[in-house]
Amino acid sequence: MSEDDLIARFFAPLAGAEGLGLLDDAALVSAPPGHDLVITCDALVAGVHFFENDPADTIAAKALRVNLSDLAAKGAKPRGFVLALALNKSDDAWLQAFARGLKGDIDAFAFPLLGGDTVKTPGPLMISVTAFGLVPEGRMVPRTGARAGDLLYVSGTIGDAALGLLERQGAISAGQAGAHLVARYLHPEPRMGLAPALLNHAHAAMDISDGLIGDLTKMMRVSGVTAEVRLVDVPLSPAATAVMGGDEALFARAVSGGDDYEILASIAPEEAQAFERIAEAVGVSVTQIGHVLAGTSPPRFLDGNRQAVSFVSGSFSHF
Repeated sequence: MSEDDLIARFFAPLAGAEGLGLLDDAALVSAPPGHDLVITCDALVAGVHFFENDPADTIAAKALRVNLSDLAAKGAKPRGFVLALALNKSDDAWLQAFARGLKGDIDAFAFPLLGGDTVKTPGPLMISVTAFGLVPEGRMVPRTGARAGDLLYVSGTIGDAALGLLERQGAISAGQAGAHLVARYLHPEPRMGLAPALLNHAHAAMDISDGLIGDLTKMMRVSGVTAEVRLVDVPLSPAATAVMGGDEALFARAVSGGDDYEILASIAPEEAQAFERIAEAVGVSVTQIGHVLAGTSPPRFLDGNRQAVSFVSGSFSHF
């Protein structure tokens, strides 16, 4: 089918009014007075971010959700997205499932498709989403705002997706727990409910996409501070705990392997109770794992005996 036919059949039905039915080369989007537009972009490539034989609907959902996670960390409300899709083949059944995955999250998160581009590639399947969100003017939660004395929180549980990837690769056999871990790898949960708590109470925040150790180190560095983190307080799911069984190498993979899409936040002590109350009210668990310190040395990660632990690799890296 032609590119126009493909767009009209699979993607035009997903476009909001501002996407102009995907009949134009642009969208027309308004921002309410007193708001800033937050823009983020993530690309997913087969063989790097997902397996080419992963279900098409989960690939679509993941492409949207990694971007929604970025918006949540900024305290932003989703506004819409544009999609660039590089296909190495045209397959009706795959495209139908992919569009179904998009539609589910378009509806669930009030996150309309505004436009994009579809091309053919001789290389691997690639999906790029550029997402737009809204925050009250001047109030976006930066990555760079952590202050000495702040408490460090993470949402949800850490390491499930990294262990799920190992299970998906056949590197570990996790038994019953494996289904939970693989589901967390395939289908991240953006913590949109936490956005108001971050907007009102966080000095700094980012989503954990490349591994807790590396992303926390990155946030401290760009904020010009350091931190002390208690590894025993890092929240783990029962499935991850069962699979690791005290294996230090698997624990290191869990806290540095990436794909969590949880939120790391730096909260002033006097704001901590209010932050925790809002998180509880919206059903998102948050756990305090350490605190921010003055200085520019690398963060210290401490075991249960308060001995420093080092990691060969703190995060996933493309290069």
